[in-house]
Amino acid sequence: MTKPDARLEQYILDHTSPEDPVLAELNRETWVRTVHPQMLAGHMQGKLLEMISCMIRPERILEIGTFTGYSSICLAKGLAEGGKLITIERDDEITAIAKQYISRSGLAGSITLLTGDARDIIPDLEDQYNLVYLDAEKDEYLDYYELVLPKVTAGGFILADNVLWGGKVIEEPESGDHFTGGILAFNEHIRLDKRVEQVILPVRDGIMLIKKL
Repeated sequence: MTKPDARLEQYILDHTSPEDPVLAELNRETWVRTVHPQMLAGHMQGKLLEMISCMIRPERILEIGTFTGYSSICLAKGLAEGGKLITIERDDEITAIAKQYISRSGLAGSITLLTGDARDIIPDLEDQYNLVYLDAEKDEYLDYYELVLPKVTAGGFILADNVLWGGKVIEEPESGDHFTGGILAFNEHIRLDKRVEQVILPVRDGIMLIKKL
């Protein structure tokens, strides 16, 4: 018998608007061609990102961690007319897939993909951003956050993925587990940061929605 959690997830997917055909193909290709396909946002989370972006109607979006471009496409669907999304990916071996599907999505004119370490790239970005999405190296989240916050407009939002980290946030981290340590430090830093307010959404691995005051 299918586990209740799996049945509930299927129910949620059955009652979520169908996956965009290009995104569905990208989903399948990511699982076939990449080593860690679970890093993909996927249908439910992707639709949530799209809807949040559509509600905000941002003129500028910054994404840290492109992977195969699924979340880039979802977020870009909510851009205001003439809006732009910049996405940064460190792994230059994965960007070919992202570029292919961004082109097929019809949103290539709105999306710029930069390759390199976001910590080196962000300081040189001149735009102000209405929406930022963090989904890269977990032990570097705090670095990304402090670099991007000055570039977020007042009232703008940061979305941080994986903030529940498979439930490890309520366990004692193992020695040398830098990713769990990074997520714990990030979550605590945000909790105490008076420049923002935040809420954790228990979607998949946890998304923290942060509003700059």
